[in-house]
Amino acid sequence: MHFNSLGIIEPILKAIQEEGYTTPTPIQQQAIPIVLQGTDLLGCAQTGTGKTAAFAIPILQLLSGVHTNDKKLKIRSLIVTPTRELAIQINESFKAYGRHTKLRSTVVFGGVAQGPQTTALQHGVDILIATPGRLLDLMNQGYISLRDVEIFVLDEADRMLDMGFIHDVRKLIAVLPAKRQTLFFSATMPPEIVKLSSSILHHPKKVEVTPESTTAETVQQYIYFVDRGNKNSLLIDVLKDTKIKTALVFTRTKHGADKVVKVLEKHHIKAEAIHGNKAQNARQRALSNFKAQSTRVLVATDIAARGIDVDDLQYVINYEMPNVAETYVHRIGRTGRAGAAGTAFSFCDAEEKAYLRDIERLISKRIPVIDDHAFPLIDNHPIPTEQKQHQRRSQSGGRPQQGSTKPHAGAKQEPKPQKTGSAIKQDIQAHKC
Repeated sequence: MHFNSLGIIEPILKAIQEEGYTTPTPIQQQAIPIVLQGTDLLGCAQTGTGKTAAFAIPILQLLSGVHTNDKKLKIRSLIVTPTRELAIQINESFKAYGRHTKLRSTVVFGGVAQGPQTTALQHGVDILIATPGRLLDLMNQGYISLRDVEIFVLDEADRMLDMGFIHDVRKLIAVLPAKRQTLFFSATMPPEIVKLSSSILHHPKKVEVTPESTTAETVQQYIYFVDRGNKNSLLIDVLKDTKIKTALVFTRTKHGADKVVKVLEKHHIKAEAIHGNKAQNARQRALSNFKAQSTRVLVATDIAARGIDVDDLQYVINYEMPNVAETYVHRIGRTGRAGAAGTAFSFCDAEEKAYLRDIERLISKRIPVIDDHAFPLIDNHPIPTEQKQHQRRSQSGGRPQQGSTKPHAGAKQEPKPQKTGSAIKQDIQAHKC
């Protein structure tokens, strides 16, 4: 199937072709005709499936087909998304696909001065992409009215829930016109999200491209078992492989991301961090440098990374295992996008084995282990930090007792697949061919 078989009008089709796209992804094939019919849509699709174009293209077409005589443009479509990076990315997509239409879009988000954003709003826009906090703030100041919204998109609804934005979303929904088309997208569908979707959608059609919480088959996944104190050394060792031109590294905390960057820079590896404590211009600069490959390693937290979209990213490294299994799927979904090959390495210490078991249960897959590296797991039964501090106070010079080395016990039915470093490298090379 090609885009020209979906009934897309010529100006938008021309822009799509100029972007180098000819074949729609599965979610685009299913969602675009539904949206063009004016029907509400519930889309369940993991990151990297092309869902932005799945709603941007038909929205542009629907708004292009109805002309208004109002001299001042009114907001006719509102897209709400959880992060600044994702909001910027969505706006770029609308501008790219709508370059041959007369429609205007803009984006508003927090963390930067509001002046340029309010100026754009005062000039008038047809399409507004926004994060919840800044949107509500500008509404309260009188810069934004949602009374003319015809099409509302709630994107990354599950992340909205994770970030505590659901109350803000409900405030927005309360002031939207009752008569509207609503498009609801979420990578996962926990009960809270199902409840929210049922409260705002009217007889929706559902599009589910892949089974919930599965990983792309194009991504090769591997586990390194390593003591927590040796993760920095292991990361440096892994990055000695010159085939890793760039890598996206995940940590659980902002502080952890900054610490990893400092370690890498001490070893002359160009790295930058991207997380919520960084100013917006710093985050955009770091992302631009990473895309241009002038920065080799981008270290990110989960919330900041949801909007990262880098073409041909081949390596994701989980410096720390996520404590929510679904997050693992989102992390490694940054690579292996649009059918391309990708590799995900995960560093798992003894205390994180429970997280690994949850991940393997969720994805219904046992992740192969790289066992012949320079920093194998030794301390299989680490004493919690609080107990260690107490032990130091009560036993001068005492050392925590180390447990014996044991293989991963995540699943007992069959032995854990083990691979040597040379075999792993051969697998990766064969996967890229």
